[in-house]
Amino acid sequence: MLFGDVIGQDVVKQQLRQGVQSERIPHAQLFLGPQGSGKLALAIAFARYILCTDRQDGDACNQCPACLKSARLIHPDLHFSFPFTGASRTSNDFLTEWRSSVLENPYQNINQWLQAINAENKQGNINKEECLNIIRKLSLKSFESDYKILIIWLPEYLGKEGNRLLKLIEEPPERTFFVLVAEQQEKILNTILSRCQLVKIPALSDDEIVAGLQAREQLPSDRVSTIARLANGNFNEAQNLIAQSENDYARLFLEWMRKCYIGNGVELVTWVEQFATIGRENQKQFMRYALHFMREYMQVKLGTTSNVRLPETELKTAQNLTKVIGIDQVGQISALLDDCFYYVERNANPKVLFLNASIKMHQLLKPRVAVSG
Repeated sequence: MLFGDVIGQDVVKQQLRQGVQSERIPHAQLFLGPQGSGKLALAIAFARYILCTDRQDGDACNQCPACLKSARLIHPDLHFSFPFTGASRTSNDFLTEWRSSVLENPYQNINQWLQAINAENKQGNINKEECLNIIRKLSLKSFESDYKILIIWLPEYLGKEGNRLLKLIEEPPERTFFVLVAEQQEKILNTILSRCQLVKIPALSDDEIVAGLQAREQLPSDRVSTIARLANGNFNEAQNLIAQSENDYARLFLEWMRKCYIGNGVELVTWVEQFATIGRENQKQFMRYALHFMREYMQVKLGTTSNVRLPETELKTAQNLTKVIGIDQVGQISALLDDCFYYVERNANPKVLFLNASIKMHQLLKPRVAVSG
């Protein structure tokens, strides 16, 4: 991954180049941006630029031994840490899968990664053993380069274990650099945030996504433009939209809404039992989609459909729902979905959680009956 391979983000690229060229690289940086903005791709391109021994025209040369190894993510002085499953395991146990997954799609999200390692119903984290592993790795001398670089993807998953890394992040060995690649700043320890220089990575523009897709896919220009608008700045989502004709989470959410509206207890129990088997990460993705749908639905309800980021079939469904869901209900439904996301993250029993949520959703959606006195 070269700077030239990273979609858009020209301002950030230039900022990173200048830091390397002036030899004023912060020892710890936090690349913070939304899903699909290219944070991880930027971090890898940045590390490759630092390690390159013959930089040219603002990018790595792509020919020196360091570049050839970095291109395959096997440079001995380029280290990675990321969420995985297993209390006694470390990232070393997943490096083969990590390299394959990132090289295939550096814009991937956490759900795709955990599926790649067959996490099934387990949630990922960066555990105590991994923190000790990081300390051990960075205490060694560099093997081939003058530099050592650690990229931590999604440090949100460190939790309180991040306290073990504070001293190392604040005072790393000479010419050792941390690049933390994050999406949710509020989930990172303040003591870690205070030790990092913040680099904000904005969502991609529709034009940048169009350019990125056209460089990779042979598609009609009108279809590419539609996909870019629906992706809402997320290149990973744009790739997903190309790969699937129908959004599975959309289908599942709208099916749930219909069943909740009807309120047939047997059907709801059956749906919940099936939904409980898809795994926690898929359940969280479902909640993210549901919240996205409700945000876009609000625009439909207010009559401003020109900027709604929903495919045509989902947009029609949203328009039909305007007869059922009022503006006051949107906030209540969104709060219910937020609560579900919160409890899924905390390992709530999915059958109990979503059956309870289904009953509450039915109460929110059921037609209001006028009472005559």
